Amino acid sequence: MIEIVEETGSTNADLLERLRKGEDIPEGYWLLAERQTGGRGRGGRGWESAATNLHASTVIRLRKHDHPAHTLSLTIGLAVYEQVCGAMFDYHRDKVALKWPNDVLIDGAKAAGILLERHEDTVVAGIGINLHSAPRIEDRKTTHLSQWNSKHEASQHHALKHLARCVENELDLWRNERTEQVINRWCAAAHPVGTILSVHDHEDHVATGEFAGLNADGALILRLPDGETRVIHAGDVMLEN
Repeated sequence: MIEIVEETGSTNADLLERLRKGEDIPEGYWLLAERQTGGRGRGGRGWESAATNLHASTVIRLRKHDHPAHTLSLTIGLAVYEQVCGAMFDYHRDKVALKWPNDVLIDGAKAAGILLERHEDTVVAGIGINLHSAPRIEDRKTTHLSQWNSKHEASQHHALKHLARCVENELDLWRNERTEQVINRWCAAAHPVGTILSVHDHEDHVATGEFAGLNADGALILRLPDGETRVIHAGDVMLEN
């Protein structure tokens, strides 16, 4: 089911509030806002939500035998990756890549982002995709799908119907694959091993090194210049040119 509202502050915040009030929202329910005035990214950062782009949230009900909830970020990332690839010309699809933990890039520029938040045994997954315009983000390149496919005319609602199918398919794989398989598929869709990254932690310390894949828990492995590796469980990751 897709519920559409003309304007709201944040679709994630709306669904979380309804869950806290005891509303029984089923898995697969989507809330789509034609415009968001208080969109959020990771770490509480603001996210510009242009009326031409997609901003929607869905509910995932955690089950007894599901994989650890934090691996959902990989699964939702794969779903958004599939959505973005599907909107590209065939000869541009190799420019689409995942960046840990929550971005989809086109030629190194951010085209989509994900925010997962949890209430008890329910995860709310918020997804923003730049369909027809790209917000300005300090020190980062951004892009939108129409920039790469001049024939891309998908409305928010049309794009969400495709995205909802991608999420449903990936959730089914997440529940039936081993975690190792999910991680391997994510790495195959990510920027190449050896890509230079800088990681900013919550205290604004910066570590720069090479992308060396993900560990068995889905955390980022960063290979430092001295050859040692560091496992990153949280941080703001940027590609270095």
